[in-house]
Amino acid sequence: MDHASLLSNAAALPGAQDVSPSFERYTTEVVLGDLWKRPHLSVRDRSVITLSVLIARNQSADMPFYLNVALDHGVTPGEISAMVAHLAFYSGWANAMAAVDVVRAVFHQRGMDATPFASIDAGPHPIDEQLEQRRHAAAMHKFGQVAPGLVQLTSDVLFQDVWRSPELSLRDRCLITICSVIATAQTAQLAFYVNRALDHCVSRAELSELLTHIAFYSGWSSAYTALAVVKDVFESRPD
Repeated sequence: MDHASLLSNAAALPGAQDVSPSFERYTTEVVLGDLWKRPHLSVRDRSVITLSVLIARNQSADMPFYLNVALDHGVTPGEISAMVAHLAFYSGWANAMAAVDVVRAVFHQRGMDATPFASIDAGPHPIDEQLEQRRHAAAMHKFGQVAPGLVQLTSDVLFQDVWRSPELSLRDRCLITICSVIATAQTAQLAFYVNRALDHCVSRAELSELLTHIAFYSGWSSAYTALAVVKDVFESRPD
């Protein structure tokens, strides 16, 4: 499905003509007519970003439309399955469980079986053990007396398992996590993940466009709050 097809399928979204003609116009002309064809991010990336926000905020009404857009633009069922698991850690189990029902329905409608998506014939992503040990030691020093279990699970499950799982690229995991952090207003965590994204081949131009895209799906205030953090990260790095 190309961009023209995306726009022609906008009718799949709930119509707003009777309630707010201006909102429908912005949706058709600005969001689907302009935003989704801007440079620096592909329609595939925009699908991943949009779904991440919808799952993180438990906004299921539009999820089927964007799931179909994602599947039509190269996001595989296995990647969507892995997105749900990844976002469970960043936006909470209940939001991921709610997404499971929507994803299952879309997969069923398209004749897809989710069972084979649980495994992939590839090894885990490599990890910089020394860097991870320093990160874990710093977290344990800062928070170990308060919640040692959480600090240990962060290392053992989140960074040693979830982030290394090959069902998603490290680049996609960075995009998904940043979207969840912004969408749930967890700004204190944002700088860490923006730096992680830059370390895993997400460009500044892509991050800039992510902020532009996410403003429409998470809200202008969320994007501008994140903008200040991203600006500080960009200025702190020589590249």
